[in-house]
Order: sequence, then C-alpha cells, then structure tokens
Amino acid sequence: MNEEAKGMAKEIVAEKPALLRGEPWMDILWDLFCPGCQIPMVARIIAESFEELGIGDKAIMVGAVGCTGILIASFNIDRVSPAHGRGPDVATALKRIHPETTVFTVQGDGDCIAIGAGPFLGALTRGEKITIIMVNNTNFGTTGGQLGPTTLLGQVTTTTPRGREPSSEGYPVHTAELAATFKGVAYSARGSLHTPAEFRRTKKYVKTAFQRQLDGVGLSFVEIITACPVNWHLTPVKALEWIGEEVIREFPLGEFKNVTSIE
Repeated sequence: MNEEAKGMAKEIVAEKPALLRGEPWMDILWDLFCPGCQIPMVARIIAESFEELGIGDKAIMVGAVGCTGILIASFNIDRVSPAHGRGPDVATALKRIHPETTVFTVQGDGDCIAIGAGPFLGALTRGEKITIIMVNNTNFGTTGGQLGPTTLLGQVTTTTPRGREPSSEGYPVHTAELAATFKGVAYSARGSLHTPAEFRRTKKYVKTAFQRQLDGVGLSFVEIITACPVNWHLTPVKALEWIGEEVIREFPLGEFKNVTSIE
C-alpha cells in the first residue's frame, strides 16, 4: 500500500455524533435493543441534526416508556423521563418555562397515540411550540408484540393471532396525517429508515421539524417507521423488505404539512 492509499484508509467518513454518549457502559445500553432494531438510528438522526443546527447545548429531551425509553440515557443533553404517555404534557411545561430551549419528545406509537393520545391531542390543539418524534414499529414492541394503534390490517400479533380484523380491532391510525389537520401544527411528516435514501430523507424531515420550533411557528411532528424484526418474526433484512413492500403501502412517506407561519 503506497502512502497516498494509507492516508485515504485513515480518513474518517462517519463517526459517532458528539451528542451521543460514549462511556463504556453505553455498550450495555445498546445491547438492550433487539437485533435489527432501528431505534438507535433515530438517536443518530436527532444527534446529527442538533449538531448541524448548533442547538445541542440548548435542548431538552423528554423520553418515553417502551423501546424508545432506552434512548433517555444516550444523549449528552438535558433529559427528562415522564410517566407513560405524558411526554407532550411534560414537554409543554418545559417549553413554557424555558422558551429559549428546543424541547422534543421521542415516543413509540403506543406511548404517543395509545395511552398518550390525550396529551398528544391536547398539545396539537394548543399548538405547543415543541417537537414530537414518534417511532412507528406497528406493534407494542417492549411488552411482547401485541396489537398497537399502527398495526396493519391482517398483521399477526400476539393479540391478533389471525391478523388484525377491522370489524373487531379497527383500523391503523395515520398519525402524521392526523397531526397535519390541526391549525397549530406547523410541520408534519412521515419518514422511514429502510434504505439509505430514506434515512437521509427522514433526517431532512427531523431537521425541518426542529427548525420550525426554532422559528417559533408551532408544533412540529415527525413519524418514523422502524423495523421490529423480533416481533415481526422476520430477519433484519426481510424486515426492511417488508417495510418497503407492505408498511409504506399503508403509511405513505412524505411531508403532510409544512408552513412557516400560522394565522
């Protein structure tokens, strides 16, 4: 290997964002995630977005109960762990007390739109100037893969062994579209992480959501579809394929609302 090649081999093209904690015990934390889980990628998107926007030192994370709750210890920023589903309520209080900070929640679909539906809808109604990031893995991942608000029609879960039937279990909740209907919402989008291109597009959505909060426009919301291979009973690779073939058919990707002022 010549000297030029050696120099190229040492070039850093990607590394852990500075806002993600790097203590040795964090390796144990990451081991809590199931093989193929994409929630750690959500953490990376948030950390990179904050670094690029230069707001990591003025941010407060509000965690959740569930798989996303593991992230509460992963960021080098101020963070709060609320009761199950009460993230938007806590974020509302923090933003009103500290309006100069960027306050955001990271919640699973169960924490956000099942047990947390009341706080979520309240924040949307009031147009709180916070950012809500909802991870959608189409089931209750932490507690064993039960039917969740975003479970697809026909999807087999531990509580729908014959598949979700609309006549008895209803229909999947389209949270990003729902959020877009509220007057006080400035931004609503849905992204996915099943391909590199969608990862980059989802990161753009997250950055835009934070920018709308920085501009003081209104509430911003991003739904992120992530794989749950263990509860889907698929390999990590097959889980990504299933997202591309089935999940985004039910949950189309893109921006549903993006305004710079609310009158």
